[in-house]
Amino acid sequence: MNKDKIYRIVDANLNRAREGIRVAEEVARLYFNDAKLSSQFKALRHQLTRVAKNNFEEKKMLSFRDSQKDVGREGMGSLEKKRADLESVIQANLRRSQEAVRVLEEFGKLINEESALSFKKIRFRLYTLEQQIIKAIKKYP
Repeated sequence: MNKDKIYRIVDANLNRAREGIRVAEEVARLYFNDAKLSSQFKALRHQLTRVAKNNFEEKKMLSFRDSQKDVGREGMGSLEKKRADLESVIQANLRRSQEAVRVLEEFGKLINEESALSFKKIRFRLYTLEQQIIKAIKKYP
């Protein structure tokens, strides 16, 4: 097993998860002006960063990052080019984050088994927050 490649996977998925959560955080903060929901997304994003810092060597992740040669860099499927409404923006970003956290949960086991439970808790928290923000969207179109 090449741990260098595992660190690259972890780095990419940490970025993906944080980016998606940040989109939802900004919608809660700036679109809905909902301090509570916004702070919940922000706290979760920071929790994700803490779990990563406590379980993985940040310098290793950065050293194995190779965004210029990433074969998925240019690929933007037709679904990513369009968003029908605010709900589709939120769902796309939170689903991406949930999937990324699931990847972190699995690959984290190869570097530090204890990280898996923390990532699982974050993933399930994301499911709950997704319900809350979708409910807010349906309430305030």
